[in-house]
Order: sequence, then structure tokens, then C-alpha cells
Amino acid sequence: MSVRIPVPNPAVPRWVTWLCDRDPDLAATRRAGRTAIVMPALFALCSQVFHSPTMASFAAFGSFSMLLLVDFSGPMVERLRAQTGLALAWGVLICVGTLVARVTWLAVVTTLLVGFAVLFCGVVSSLLAGSTTALLLAFVLPVTAPVPLSQLPERLAGAGLAAAAALPAVCLLWPRPVADPLSAPAAQVCRSAATHLRTDASGLGGQGPVPDAAQRRAAADRTADTSAELRRAFDTTPYRPTGLSTTSRALVRLVDELTWLSTILADRPAYTDRPPACDPAARTVRLVAADVLDHAADLLTGMRGDAGPLRAAMAELRTTMRGMERSSTVRLPADHPVGAGAADVYGFIATLDLSFRAQELGFAVLQIAGNVELAATAWQRPWLDRLLGREPGVLTAPLALARERAAAHLGPRSVWLHNSLRGAVGLGIAVLLADLTGVQHSFWVLLGTLSVLRSNALNTGQNALRAVLGTVVGSFIGTGLLHLIGHHGTALWFLLPLAILVAGIAPAAISFTAGQAAFTVTLVVLFNIGHSPDWHIVLFRVQDIALGCAVSIVVALFFWPRGAAAAVHRALAEAYTDSAHYLVDAVHYALGLSDPSDPGASVGDPLQRNRQAAASARRLDDAFRTYLAERGAKPVSLADMTTLVTGVAALRLAADAVLSLWRGVGPAHANAARTGADRAVVGTASRVMEWYCRFAASLGRQAPIPDPVPLLPKAASQLVESVRTDLVDGRGQATATAVRVIWTNDHVDVARRLQPGLAAAAQGSAAH
Repeated sequence: MSVRIPVPNPAVPRWVTWLCDRDPDLAATRRAGRTAIVMPALFALCSQVFHSPTMASFAAFGSFSMLLLVDFSGPMVERLRAQTGLALAWGVLICVGTLVARVTWLAVVTTLLVGFAVLFCGVVSSLLAGSTTALLLAFVLPVTAPVPLSQLPERLAGAGLAAAAALPAVCLLWPRPVADPLSAPAAQVCRSAATHLRTDASGLGGQGPVPDAAQRRAAADRTADTSAELRRAFDTTPYRPTGLSTTSRALVRLVDELTWLSTILADRPAYTDRPPACDPAARTVRLVAADVLDHAADLLTGMRGDAGPLRAAMAELRTTMRGMERSSTVRLPADHPVGAGAADVYGFIATLDLSFRAQELGFAVLQIAGNVELAATAWQRPWLDRLLGREPGVLTAPLALARERAAAHLGPRSVWLHNSLRGAVGLGIAVLLADLTGVQHSFWVLLGTLSVLRSNALNTGQNALRAVLGTVVGSFIGTGLLHLIGHHGTALWFLLPLAILVAGIAPAAISFTAGQAAFTVTLVVLFNIGHSPDWHIVLFRVQDIALGCAVSIVVALFFWPRGAAAAVHRALAEAYTDSAHYLVDAVHYALGLSDPSDPGASVGDPLQRNRQAAASARRLDDAFRTYLAERGAKPVSLADMTTLVTGVAALRLAADAVLSLWRGVGPAHANAARTGADRAVVGTASRVMEWYCRFAASLGRQAPIPDPVPLLPKAASQLVESVRTDLVDGRGQATATAVRVIWTNDHVDVARRLQPGLAAAAQGSAAH
């Protein structure tokens, strides 16, 4: 659900139009409005009725944390579970912080451990990543304010009241729409791709009207535009828009798969000007695949719908693809002579070109549909299965994925590991300095450290200046308000909701500096309620935030002076290297040259390579997100960087397609081994892999960008000759193995044809 006003409307106040433009979907306004209602009410209840300043502080900041700093997505039941989990975590962290606060060294060490654990756990899901600041606030409040243990019950009571108020507030006060941020754009890509497939299929094999060039171009442009919109929706989210739930994980996988599908639809072979005759089954595969995509789009727009039509369409697509594989053996002219020229050789291979593209498209669509079906089935699970994290039809450990993601980021090149270490050390230093200097309200030193700490020293310094500037401006405003109010402290109660509302909206609608100013005003009002208005409180706020900014700059200089761009290039290099090795190992396995169960195999296990490539891709994704979230001008074109990132997914999915092509064939695929066909395909795959490895080195600025691998007529001639002599039956007819070998070579050629675009993007990146 989007709350956008596309054109000026005289009936709508100008400030509403401005707010809708600055705060799309009014997400920040919704959070701020809830908090402005609940936080003052709880503060009044605890301070005026229960007469407990401790309860009042923890109730106020607890509601601030649980309503303004987080906004969980998904079905209402899942949101309430997430809010309950956040409340329980608050209770645990308050206890830990209170217990260690009175011993400085213990407080510092515990802050290091807790800070790292909270920050690093965000790598598992957006549920944890989006809760990071809220969780740290629960620890920062008690650890920076040592008190006797006798006050612990009051602290817990205040946080408990905040949690109890947050649950109905989330349900009743302007609840967030129940929609995954990726569902709608993913459904649009499915529908536009279905239209594209039908347009391409029209006229093939002499069937149906032949669309003109404008129609084809319009269909292609629509697919490209919706795919780019989906990618933007994914990439511009600071944290991965998914949780540990099966539904969310499946939707995230759709991003890479739909991007790959759009790349396939846009790709065309370069070695022939005249398209070959079309196997009627290739046209049918395209039409059935379009139907599958339409059913997938229907489920994406209504997760509670019936998945039966999608399953039936998938079964029909599989059957049609198997039929195309059989009919392709008849169309392959293995018993006809082939000339020695490149045109004749590539003409022979091109006989299966449209069939191969149909097979490639069919595989991509089945991958997409399988993830959509899994997402919908998981969405419809009973509540108990959701609670236990059980995937539909699979008995898996609920925390298996969490362990896998965490393990993938424990390497020295992980951006998330760097950020977690920097944040933890920064908070530890801030706790030490706050204790040694004895500043008042010292927990704002830690929050100041966390709020301005960014991925490089330059941006941290810029944010520090903005933070101090915002604090100074807010201090002047707060001082002026206190001066105007004088001794009429009751007026502060009326100002508090307004101050909270502005503080919640300003960072999103105006700027980071404006948010800091509004937040300072909120604190001035909050800490003066119930007392004679005292403008001196603003001086403590400036002192605290300045100290926190200084800590963040020192930590950033020490841990990461180069910024996220360098980390993205390192992650790209690693991802391309792992994905290229995965492709070669998949080809070796396909041609019977390796056996994953054989410990003495000379090449790697493609399944193990698949896991390595997936882990590298996850690290790249997190590095790229950090790069996008980094403030300031980007040193590399966003278009070039996005091309490089999506190229990794295309390379990895090409390897997946090779494995899928040969999966279930059994020992028959060994017939391809020890022939000229295996030497030709493996040789081409090895050259493609070597290019990607050299390309990866160039991304790390260790080597020049290599020239793309050209077409290799000699290898193609060797492949054709082997297919015609070694992979035929007794009647001289091509076998299914011959077709799969040619299609395997085509998948490798897809990876080769990606190279010019990637090289151009890398050159554009290097130019910056």
C-alpha cells in the first residue's frame, strides 16, 4: 500500500503533499504518531501516579524504542511475536546492564561482548538487524547509570509497561499494511515477463501473427523496467528485507532469479544473423512458462490464495520441457555432413538454439515458481509451525540457516564483521569515557557514538558535524522554549507529544541534522517535566553527543579508513572467483568427470562449491548494502556497481542450470566422458573460469581488466564432430546426451556473453 500523491492537488494542503513526497508510505509518520501518543501517557502514569522517576524513564525510553525505532512487517501475529520477543530481550539486557554497571572494567567488557553480539546477529535477518538500535538502547540505559540492585524491579516494571502498551498500539494505532516490500514489484516482473514470453512466442514456427519490432521492443522494455524497479526496492533497503521465516527467504531469492530471467530475455546470440527453424515444442515451452509466471504473480499478490493452479502449471511445464528434449534429438542433424567453416559449425549448434533458450527460460521459470509456491505454502502454515520455524514438508532445524549465515560472515573480509567490531569497540570506549568523565545522562554518549558511526572515517566525521550542529540548534530552540515557558512547567506536557512527533518524522522527511535537533528538544522537554524548567540540561546534551562523536571518529579511523567501496570490490572478487569455480565443477560433474561421493575426485564437489558461492554472494550483498547506505557522493556509478553485483547472480545461476540439466539422468551422463565433446566443453568452461578469476583480480586492482573470451571456432568444431560421431545411436541419430552436451556448452556460452558488459562496468568503475 503506497500513500503517494503524484500530482499537485488543490484540495490537499501543501504540507501534506510535502510530507508524502518526503516520507513515502508515511512510514516514519506512522511510527512517530504512535510514539507521540503512548510515550507521554506512560511517562505521566509512572511519574505522576506511581511517583517513580526510574519507572518513568524506562517506560518512556522503552516505548520510544519499541514503537519508534522498530516497525516489524508481516502478518499481525508475526508482528506481535516480534514485539514480544523484543520486550523479553529488553528485560534480559536491562538485568545484564544493571548487574555490571557498578564495576567499570566489567561494564566495558560486557559492553564489548553485548554490542558485538547484537550488531553481528543482524546478519541473520532484518528482524534482528532492524532491532539493533532498540536492543542496544535496552543495554545502554542501565549500563551507563549505576544504581543499587534494589532499583532493578522498577526498571523492569517501566520496560514491562512499555511492552504492554506497545502490543495494542501496533494493532490499533495506524497498523502497518500487511505486505512484503518485495511481493508487489516481484509480481509486476512476473507479469511483464509473461507478456514478453508470449510476444516472443508469437510467430515462431509459422504459428500466430508475427509481432513487429515496436511490439517486441515495448515488451522487452517493460520487463527491463519492472526488473530494475524490483532491484531498486531490494538494494535501497538498508537491511535485508526478510526474516528467518521461509516465506521471506523465498521472496528474497526471487530477486536474483527474476533479475536473471530478465537478463535471459534480453540476451541474444551473436554468431548467427538468421534465426534457425523453430521446434514447435520450444514455442509451447514459452507459452506454458508464461502461464506459470501469471499464476506466480497471482500468488504473490495474495499469499493466502490456492497454490494448486501454480503446481499444475509447473507440472505441465516440466512435461513440455521433457517433450522438447526428446523432439530436439530428432531435429539435431547428426547424420548430415557439416562443413569446416565457422558458419557451418555454428549453424549446426544453432539448430538447437531456440530449444536451448526455451530450456534455459523454463529452468528459470521453474526456479521462480518453486520459490513462490514455497513462500505461499509457508505463509499458510498453522501458527504452531510458524512458531517452531518448520518449513513446509521438511523437518529442518529452525536455526540451521541462522548458523549458516553467521558462519559466512566470520571471515576477515566480511563487511558485517567489520561493522560489528567497530560498533562494539566504539560503545566500549564510550562507556569507559562516560564513566571516567562522569558526564550527566552518559547513555547519550553511547547513542551518539552509534548514530554517527558510518562505514568510513570521512562520512563518520561528516555525520559527527551534523550531529553536533543539530544538537546545538536543538539546544537553542530548547533554551528559547524554556525561557518562554518560564515557571509554567505544565506547558511542557503539551509540548512533549509534538516534540516526539517532530523528532520521529524529521530524520526521514528533512535531514539527519534536523532529526538530531528535534531529538534534543524532546530531551530538553522530557528532563524538565516535573521540575522547574532548567536550560542547563541542553549543555549536558551538547557535551555528551560531542564526546560520542569524537569516539566514533577515532574508532572509524582505526578500523576502516577506506570505506565500503573497497569492501564491495573485495567481496565482488571473492564472489566471482567462487561462482566461476562452481560453474566449472558443475560442468565436470555434468560430463561425468567428477563424482561428489568420490573422495579422490580431481575436481571439487559442485554441491560444496554451490554453498561456497552462495556464502560469497551473501557477503557481497551485505557489502553492497553498506555501500548504498553510506552517506555522501558515491565514488562508483550505481549503474556500474549494480551490473557487477547482478553478474555474480547470473554466473551462479548458470551453474545451477547445468546441474539441473543433468540431475536425475544417472550413469548415462558418463557416456559424454572420454570424448571430444567433454574436452571441448570443459576446455571452454576452463577458459571462461580463468577469465572470471583474472577479472576478479582486476576488481581488487591487482591486474588489468582482461579482454572477454571470444568465440572459439576450434572448440565448437571439436564439439560438433564429437556429437556427430560419439554421441549417436546405431542409426546415426543424435541421443539425448548429445542434446544435453550442446545445451551445457550453451550455458557456458551464456557466462561468456556476460563478459563484455561486466568488463565495461568494471572499466567505468575503475575510471572513478
